[in-house]
Amino acid sequence: MKHQKKHRSILFACVGLLFLFMGGQFLHAQNQEKHRVRLSADYVKVMDEGAHLNIKAISRIDRETVAVSHIDLEVYNEIEGEEIVLGNTTTDMNGECRFTIDNAVELRADSTNTYHLGISFKGNDKFRRASRSVSFKDAEIIAEHITVDSVNYISAVLKETATDSLIPDQSLSVRIQRLFRYLRIGEEFNFTDENGTILVPVPGDIPGIDGQLNIEVVLSESDAYGTLKDVVVAPVGTPIEFDTSFDNRNMWSARDKTPLFLLFFVNAMIFVIWGYFVYLIYNLFKISKN
Repeated sequence: MKHQKKHRSILFACVGLLFLFMGGQFLHAQNQEKHRVRLSADYVKVMDEGAHLNIKAISRIDRETVAVSHIDLEVYNEIEGEEIVLGNTTTDMNGECRFTIDNAVELRADSTNTYHLGISFKGNDKFRRASRSVSFKDAEIIAEHITVDSVNYISAVLKETATDSLIPDQSLSVRIQRLFRYLRIGEEFNFTDENGTILVPVPGDIPGIDGQLNIEVVLSESDAYGTLKDVVVAPVGTPIEFDTSFDNRNMWSARDKTPLFLLFFVNAMIFVIWGYFVYLIYNLFKISKN
């Protein structure tokens, strides 16, 4: 009987320690600090291509700013307190992702023709939930190449889509697409006039394939309209002359294009040298016979 009571006491003690350990683990998990996620988003619209959101997620961990990778984000359209889900996206290793706004989805604007898009993160074991909203009005850039008095210009008009009204006093940058970085032309700040228009001359000494240049007109990170871009392909550059001498038999060509005289000379020298060795060996053989 005493032994049974002793065994029960040991059993109760073990069960109590187990519950105490589990409770401690639970409290530790509850008290573990979750890091705050900071979301940023930029609205970008490229004429004739579509619009998208450039999203980035970062967090401050151990006094260092790090990218938050592989988290799921939900994008939605906010209108009159209602959230219409547009889709989901996931950040990459750099904490960045691009959410393409489907042309088939009709975004809804408020009474001021302003669109409100939201990005939300529901949180996980390491990070707290976070959200971010982006507001913009729909606008467009209409750019074209014109020639005035034998001088090439890029003309661009900025206007609001909903009201079809011209937008003055906005700074547009004009740049040419190059291999590594853009080549800016015109003034540093090209402000639209009262007609929402800019006119920028194009230098005639810029090289391009077949004389074609890809010229961009960009409204960068506007508080009201986001980033807008239009691309014009214009034949205003200097044609690039490709060096085709590599296809000929030259000293700087590939080995299968070696000049014939060099092949003849080298092979003749090899033949003479080996012939001299053969002649020496033949004479040595004759001497050994005698």
